Amino acid sequence: MNQPVERMTPAPVPARLGQGTAVEQSRAVAEVQAAIVVAQQCPRDISAAIAEMRQSCTQPFLAERAFFRFPRAGQTVSGPSVHLARELARCWGNVQYGLAELRRDDEYGESEMQAFAWDVQKNSRNSSTFIVPHKRDQKGGPKALTDMRDIYENNANNGARRVREAIFAILPPWFVEEAKELCTKTLRDGGGKPLDLRVADAIKVFEGLGVTADRIETKLGRPSGKWTEHDVAQLLVVYRSVQQGEVTVDDEFPAPRVTAEEITGGTSTGGES
Repeated sequence: MNQPVERMTPAPVPARLGQGTAVEQSRAVAEVQAAIVVAQQCPRDISAAIAEMRQSCTQPFLAERAFFRFPRAGQTVSGPSVHLARELARCWGNVQYGLAELRRDDEYGESEMQAFAWDVQKNSRNSSTFIVPHKRDQKGGPKALTDMRDIYENNANNGARRVREAIFAILPPWFVEEAKELCTKTLRDGGGKPLDLRVADAIKVFEGLGVTADRIETKLGRPSGKWTEHDVAQLLVVYRSVQQGEVTVDDEFPAPRVTAEEITGGTSTGGES
């Protein structure tokens, strides 16, 4: 005996589109078409793009923000930042990128997001759709976010990482690698300032964070008088990451462990002999 076929009820859709939605859809289609036409009529000059990238990467303002650091599973992860990705996209030209919140579910406390990057000239596109919980990691466990501003900033921070990866996915690897090397060189050069002055400046800015010179020396494994240009450059990356909340002072400069002998002042707890 044939069983009756169960019909699937289609998901409800709006009976009509609002004027604002219809206008936005038309605008988006026209914008995409215009971008393709402009890219075809004004193709990128690779030599000019390389020259502009090299010029940008010699600027300390960009170099100081070109790298990130954050802790993961007891280790520190570092790499090129979203600031560098955006600048390289600008230099390369005919690239569009962005981040969109597709859906927000306040009942389950999460947002569905999409990050993308599109080389309009080559029609090379990279995109990712992901879920961002309305939570913030902190000591003692994640904290649920209910304030609209906190949710927005949490979504933007999580989305920036995906935008960064999307941009790097469509840019030529050699273009990105040269930019990283130039930014690292700019950090080591320190704008032409003598190394001893840069060491003194590094110690001073970290003192403002409550980090003493001996803690920095412990991290680097050498006294300040033997720090190299590379050491100072790495300290600058650490300082920017602390400022931006990517890492904490304790992550980068763990406080020295206090021994029982130091607590008791070297006295024995046993009886007199």
